[in-house]
Amino acid sequence: MKSFSSLVSVLIILGVIYWSFSDLKPSFNAKKIESKSEFSINNALFHLKNISKKTHFTGSTEHKEVQNYIVNELQKMGLETEIQTQTAINKKWFAATTTENILAKIKGSEKGKALMLLTHYDSNPHSSLGASDAGSGVVTILEGVRVFLEKNKQPKNDIIILISDAEELGLLGAQAFVEEHSWAKDIGLVLNFEARGSGGPSYMLMETNGKNSKLLSEFLKAKPNYPAANSLMYSIYKKLPNDTDLTVFRENGNINGFNFAFIGDHFDYHTAQDSFERLDRETLVHQADYFTTTVNYFANSDLTNLNSDEDFVYVNFPFVKLATYPFSWVSIMFYAAILVFFILIFFGISKRKLSLHGILKGFGVFILAILLCGSISFGLWKLLVLIHPQYKDILHGFTYNGYQYIAAFVFLNLWILFKVYKYISKHEKTTDLLIGPILVWLIINFFIDAYLKGAGFFIIPVFSALIILAISIFMDLEEKSKRILFTIISIPTIYIFAPLIKMFPVGLGLKILFVSGVLIALVFGLMILTFHQKKTFWMQKMVFLFAIIFFGIATYNSDFSVDKKKPNSLVYIQNSDDKTAYFGTYNTTLDDYTKQIFDKNATKGSIANAETKSKYNTRFKYHKKTEFKNIKSSNIITDLDTIIGNKRFLEFTIIPERKVNKLEFITKKELKLHQFKVNDVLANNGKNYTVKKGTFLVYHLANQDKEVTLSFSVLKDYKIDFILNEISYDLLENPNFSITPRTPEMMPTPFVTNDAIIITKKLSL
Repeated sequence: MKSFSSLVSVLIILGVIYWSFSDLKPSFNAKKIESKSEFSINNALFHLKNISKKTHFTGSTEHKEVQNYIVNELQKMGLETEIQTQTAINKKWFAATTTENILAKIKGSEKGKALMLLTHYDSNPHSSLGASDAGSGVVTILEGVRVFLEKNKQPKNDIIILISDAEELGLLGAQAFVEEHSWAKDIGLVLNFEARGSGGPSYMLMETNGKNSKLLSEFLKAKPNYPAANSLMYSIYKKLPNDTDLTVFRENGNINGFNFAFIGDHFDYHTAQDSFERLDRETLVHQADYFTTTVNYFANSDLTNLNSDEDFVYVNFPFVKLATYPFSWVSIMFYAAILVFFILIFFGISKRKLSLHGILKGFGVFILAILLCGSISFGLWKLLVLIHPQYKDILHGFTYNGYQYIAAFVFLNLWILFKVYKYISKHEKTTDLLIGPILVWLIINFFIDAYLKGAGFFIIPVFSALIILAISIFMDLEEKSKRILFTIISIPTIYIFAPLIKMFPVGLGLKILFVSGVLIALVFGLMILTFHQKKTFWMQKMVFLFAIIFFGIATYNSDFSVDKKKPNSLVYIQNSDDKTAYFGTYNTTLDDYTKQIFDKNATKGSIANAETKSKYNTRFKYHKKTEFKNIKSSNIITDLDTIIGNKRFLEFTIIPERKVNKLEFITKKELKLHQFKVNDVLANNGKNYTVKKGTFLVYHLANQDKEVTLSFSVLKDYKIDFILNEISYDLLENPNFSITPRTPEMMPTPFVTNDAIIITKKLSL
């Protein structure tokens, strides 16, 4: 019967895990017959196929083609469109370009605040197809607006559609709109559709300068069918340097909003594999559900004041979709849990259900289990990267076999936990083993109460464990009944934490697997009375077998293929001052593509002033001197150079002699520019533009840019000594080079300047 109760408990756990994931996103039925008044996934996919055929970064020919396609589709719906052309400069990212935002408006019947529908249409330079990021957002809005207009019912609020440009370059289109467009002051709420992968559930993340309670309550009134969200993500997100268009609306316009973004299949993010074929259809259905529910509600609700003076804890919870309660409850629940905990310990010792020696032994074993799970997971991933050095070339840290590794580490950690607890399997008073885990969880909740109230739902598993502890102390149930009952009581714990164990390494990279290991150990500790066996538990052998199987599958799938392309890179760097030239690569492991340049004579390491600014500050791993091709660099024309008082006023224009995609300006010493302008647009709101050293401007040339003009003033004694890098993405097409193309199993490395010619020279003015 004990084996039967164990089997039932395992089946309950597996069922709840499946339930917790299935509640996060809808299913997709390709055969569903859709009416004209319903959101059609097939219509959305039709648009997506058209706009993601080629990469379409700002400044590319395809960028203009995608822009024209979107404009035409909006006009077919009877909407009047506008292209806002505006230079924007983002001091935070040192980025600038001339943006071309696509705008349209659905007129409301009343004069309240407007609802904005937001996404971006540029893909990441230079090789991403942008199907998910953010083609999925574009087609969600296109099809969603069509359905909304099909109902022929005028909304109360104006609905402003902004499909922004240059999001990938530093949120520049959003900045241009918020700072320069007259409609910006009318907006009461923004719905932003984004992606950081090509699948998985779409998570709701709020952006607000205030508190979240009113935004959250209004979101729930919209009745989304699959609200995937928790306040831990919200609290962490608020502490991080956020980087979506919606951030600009909050920071520069004090406008609230919702991000709807998915992070699954992170290995496709910003790559040539962010394609129409690889976008998860269920994920698109999820975005559509958010769109239809929220737009129908917010288009007719009061958006004049969504600020509030209270934050809420919220988390996905069985049956209720989202459990919510105020931050103020976090302390109350924490101290209530402490009180109940010590009362139960008192009665447990009084009734001889607990022993001090057993409690200390259980506490020590639990701490050992946490340390082993965390440290082994951390060290083993480091070892796997040494065994598979090609993983280092996947810069965002989530490998193609990442899901298999997550499964393998889950089973490995469970095996470690069974193995550790085996050493006290003969302990008679099994209730002792629950005290240590509850105490550790209470300590965690103490810090949550003080520093991270968004994680306040961590107290919920504590109350489940306290109920289990109370039953163990006050009731004498049969072992088989207790095991099943305790598993049922633990359902909320499993439901809440199973998705988190997967989400952290997917979103932040496999280097975070140790966090999942610690979470598994923490949850296991609270469920120890479900898992504890005085004899060897058959599950111990099973989880070890599954760990071996998944590590084997991950190893088998560690190589690259047509569907799991190897990222690689080649860059040509020409120094026009000393007439030298080099090839560089960011790759740790060389392949047939990179080996055509980098042979035994290649030098490990980087080249001074050669790398351009990148997301992960990636440096060249190899470089090699090569023939100086004498490729033309830009003309520099000084338009103004005069001294007035103690300041020197300068204006100069860069005129490219070839197709240049971006200009990067670097200073080797502290730089303070006054009234810094790019194309006659003030940077940093006219305040001093100060950089200690390094890149101080990256200008991405848009389609209409023929030249770039910089003007500023400095103290008259300051010696100007810049480095200018001119970057073009045409290395493979340039007639000066004969490079064998990539095979179908390869793709350009994302997040870095790639397939590029960099001409570097000093500007001494």
